[in-house]
Amino acid sequence: MRRHLAILIAASALTAPAASHAQTAEKPTDPSRARFLALYKEMVETDTTYSVGSCTLAAEQVAARLKAAGFPDADVHVLVPDGKPRFGALAAILHGTDKTAPPLLLLAHIDVVEAKRSDWKRDPFKLIEEDGYYYGRGTNDDKAMAASFADILIRYRQEGFQPRRDIKLALTCGEETSDQFDGAQYLTEHDRWAVQAGMALNEGGAGLLDDQGRPLANAIQAGEKIYQDYRLVVTNPGGHSSRPRKDNAVYQLAHALVRLEASPFPVRLSPVTRAYFTAMASLTPDPLAADLRAMGGPNLPPADVLARVAQDPAWNSTMRTTCVATQVNAGHAPNALAQHAEANVNCRILPDETVEQTRLALEQAIDDKDVVVSLAAQPSPQSPAPPLTDAVLGPARQVSNQIWPSVPLIPTMATGGTDGAFTNAAGIPTYGLGGIFRDPDGDGIHGLNERIRIRSLYDSREFLYRVVRLYASTG
Repeated sequence: MRRHLAILIAASALTAPAASHAQTAEKPTDPSRARFLALYKEMVETDTTYSVGSCTLAAEQVAARLKAAGFPDADVHVLVPDGKPRFGALAAILHGTDKTAPPLLLLAHIDVVEAKRSDWKRDPFKLIEEDGYYYGRGTNDDKAMAASFADILIRYRQEGFQPRRDIKLALTCGEETSDQFDGAQYLTEHDRWAVQAGMALNEGGAGLLDDQGRPLANAIQAGEKIYQDYRLVVTNPGGHSSRPRKDNAVYQLAHALVRLEASPFPVRLSPVTRAYFTAMASLTPDPLAADLRAMGGPNLPPADVLARVAQDPAWNSTMRTTCVATQVNAGHAPNALAQHAEANVNCRILPDETVEQTRLALEQAIDDKDVVVSLAAQPSPQSPAPPLTDAVLGPARQVSNQIWPSVPLIPTMATGGTDGAFTNAAGIPTYGLGGIFRDPDGDGIHGLNERIRIRSLYDSREFLYRVVRLYASTG
């Protein structure tokens, strides 16, 4: 998962009493648990980083386990892109009884963020159990979900369960490095049969624990912001630094960035974000709860309410498009006036706004025709938020309530990005739903010593097993 959900940041400051944790959903004596752990361990210990790892090897390992469980060769495929031998993906299918029912897609990525052994306390590519956690790169993002999805198909196959609709599994490579190669986008464009579905489940929805390990809220994610970098450039004849000019490229760029800082994008709330703020109000003490209830209402709240809610960076990102300067580069010598100054501005754009609209808004905020604003990379796909219908919410709420009674299921919009950007853009409604409850610090995802609570891993495994069964059994 490229960026954390807003809920994982915003809810960490809540002081409302936490609901008691239900008993672990899965019994430790479950005979399939050892098989799942072996699969999960193999996945974590297989290096799938962009620099030296191999998603192809990991895909082949999962394919072997599916075939050993009885899947025919015709239903399990390792898809290796031309010229990218290490970036293979896995596609598999469990056939349903109704060929007219649109398939259900289980989508997860098996590539991971780079991890330097010298920086880590433990070997990042060894699954290490310590103090109730599993440590290792990918233990959380996203091999926990990938292993659970593969394990689900194995369990269903061995139980003789026949879903109504086909269940497809796609384990992709490149989610963490989509600027270099993105497996989900490649599949939608080159192997569409592997991912075509009426609905997909993906990462992006997670639960949050308080500092005592008690669950505060579970999440289902619908829609995500568009990731886009822009380049701001100022050029100048330059000259000798002993004779400063009024039109200094560095100052001109700095003034542009200051104007941008002072020009936040307008607040725009969608049905998903209104529902999110309403749900968060029930978990937040007054007086802030009243502000959040106003955010969930039919009308835009007064300016003072918006200002208070925007003080939280995660909530601010949920309520508007955000753009922020992330890199600056200027000048060619310490004793010369800069001939060139540029900055990278990273934007996270609301799903129903466009990349070009945002570029024009940047130009308007900067208000300087000599500052050229252009795209720093090809536009990310436009990814409209899928609807949170009763057919989507019903099974998720039912199973979430079974495993975590009294813990609300909260709709969220991802302020970062996932592979769902590509599947949603391709017309496949994709929802983030994992049931992995994380600590307030995010469990070290993308950072040092990534971890997952062992209890959270197995509860998530059971949650997904039950909810996928419900989705696959309905129309």
